Amino acid sequence: MSQPVRILVVGLGNMGLSHAKAYHALDGFDIVGLCSRSATTMTGLPDQLTAYPRFDDYEAALAALKPDAVCICTYPDSHAEFAIKAFQAGAHVFLEKPVAETVAESEKVIAVARETGRKLVVGYILRHHPSWAKFVELSQTLGKPLVMRMNLNQQSSGETWGVHKNLMKSLSPIVDCGVHYLDMMCLMTRAKPVSVHAIGARLTEEIGADMYNYGQLQVRFEDGSVGWYEAGWGPMISETAFFVKDVIGPKGCVSIVAAEEAGQGHKSDDVDAHTKTSALRVHHGELDGQGRFTRADEILRMDEEPGHDELCEREQVYFHRTIVDDIDLTDHMNDAVNSLRIALAADESVRTGQIVTL
Repeated sequence: MSQPVRILVVGLGNMGLSHAKAYHALDGFDIVGLCSRSATTMTGLPDQLTAYPRFDDYEAALAALKPDAVCICTYPDSHAEFAIKAFQAGAHVFLEKPVAETVAESEKVIAVARETGRKLVVGYILRHHPSWAKFVELSQTLGKPLVMRMNLNQQSSGETWGVHKNLMKSLSPIVDCGVHYLDMMCLMTRAKPVSVHAIGARLTEEIGADMYNYGQLQVRFEDGSVGWYEAGWGPMISETAFFVKDVIGPKGCVSIVAAEEAGQGHKSDDVDAHTKTSALRVHHGELDGQGRFTRADEILRMDEEPGHDELCEREQVYFHRTIVDDIDLTDHMNDAVNSLRIALAADESVRTGQIVTL
């Protein structure tokens, strides 16, 4: 495709605006419209986005604009419906995670993408982060099995707490955020997940009686590897140890060292804190004849790493390449469903109190 990809951006929250700014900055895209339920009356848009046509109705925007591609950044309960409508209208889709609210819906989205011959890229932003790519690479030098420990707790208030409460109308924190980190675990071990056990707690009356705003899951893999993930949202959540990311194997461990995330410069609900790493600490577990470590820990500095908006640009450069180079996204789509399958099994485990076999 020699001409810029004509793209419609749907959903103008934090992620939608970040992706829209990326499309505005990249030569490979032309924004043909911005869409949300209140786009035509919306105030406070970034200056570079104010001149683009705005629509309050998604189907009307699709019909009027006939875009080459659609970027979907709405709440998860509309992801499957909106993606399928875009494919049926002949558009490629960049879809924020998760693909859908259920595995069955996700599989349907992928089936329609294949039937229509359109590209589907899911917004797994950590795959485009050089520090996380290095983290995964180093994890694969540690031997097997692996022990993977990750969390992302967010002490939220004000507008961010409002966003979290809206998200919890359809998905729990361990599902919404967990798919990112479960995707990383799957990349690290490259083994089949076999079972999930999870616990959860409802710490506020401001969410539905059937929802919980704190959860923790444990997943076992076929190769003996195990993973742990924790996520909590709300004004009561602790700022202590809200950012833990490490992986342990027979030969040692690798940890993300993020001093700024320990309350020094970032709050836990700051989106930039969710991807920023200060350094990677590589620990070698080999001992000598006297029982002492043979090598000192290595600190790999991660200076000048991309911020959130730059990561969004990297995602969109990849999306553009999948379209113009006709990249096979079979593994990408299957990975997106696989991580969601684990997260939803964790949700089932919270609600039933049982271990869920995958």
